[in-house]
Amino acid sequence: MSTPPTTGSPASITPNLFGIAYGVAGLAVGWRYAAQVGLAPALVSDIIFAVAAVVWLALLAGYVAQVPRRPGRWRAELAHPVFGPFVALIPIVGMLLGIGLLPSSPAAGRWLLGVFITVTIALAGWVTGQWITEGVEPEQLHPGYVLPAVAGGLIAAIGAALAGWTGLARTFFGLGLVSWLVLEAIIVSRLYLRGPLPAPLRPTLAIEAAPPALAGLAYLAITHGRADAVTFALGGYTLLAVMVQVRLIGLYRKLSFTLGFWAFAFPYAAVATFTLHWIDYARPPGYRIWSWIVILAISAFIAVLAVQTAIVVARRRLPRQRLRLTH
Repeated sequence: MSTPPTTGSPASITPNLFGIAYGVAGLAVGWRYAAQVGLAPALVSDIIFAVAAVVWLALLAGYVAQVPRRPGRWRAELAHPVFGPFVALIPIVGMLLGIGLLPSSPAAGRWLLGVFITVTIALAGWVTGQWITEGVEPEQLHPGYVLPAVAGGLIAAIGAALAGWTGLARTFFGLGLVSWLVLEAIIVSRLYLRGPLPAPLRPTLAIEAAPPALAGLAYLAITHGRADAVTFALGGYTLLAVMVQVRLIGLYRKLSFTLGFWAFAFPYAAVATFTLHWIDYARPPGYRIWSWIVILAISAFIAVLAVQTAIVVARRRLPRQRLRLTH
């Protein structure tokens, strides 16, 4: 039996908690696009990016201080069957913060992107090699396994495209897209054939909505907003992923709130941002109202997560759930 650290203890910082900064940064990206189409001032996204940076730095300081005191240290963190893939969120959020800096400070934004793209790709290669050499039990797989190479590669593609590194953007797009096609088949097979995920891991099912939306956003960044067959295909798969999430609402409603619920934040923010692109492309009647509905809905959703987190952490009563996975 394998028992990972407590997922909900405020004193223990596990890698999945970087999903908080990841979700807030994803919301900031959505507001950045809203500013580009004239819905809101850029200051809104700048403030949200600043909040994401503060959360990320606070978590990073605590995490870096704690890991050396844990058995196995960094190697064990990366090899952990549940939390290992979430370590990639550290440089991934760094990339998003670099994207946030590009409009106001292009040199600093490119520097951050360069550093964290390098770390992300190196980390994706390391954990992929780890899975190959050590193997992964099917029951241990969860949608978070797409984070290092899929989310990492596609967000690297977005950042590189916005920084003007067209060749690198296309390279990272290929890395993320092919990794998604490979890993998606494996993860979906696990979900279909190996029974339901343990309750504390069920919020990670929301991560399934992120790859097609991220792929669409990366493609639009590389092609400067071109809507062609590829864009429509990725839009169609994103629609399917959203419909699956609607079907899973009943499953989610049975869960008790934990910090793991932040797994919902970035995927839904990515879908919201991709939706804003489609609304701006199609320009249906009342399109600006529809755009406001989308951006305010995702903002309210993440605000609810933040309030729930603050309440539970303040009371120090976050449910201490332990995952038990059979090797």
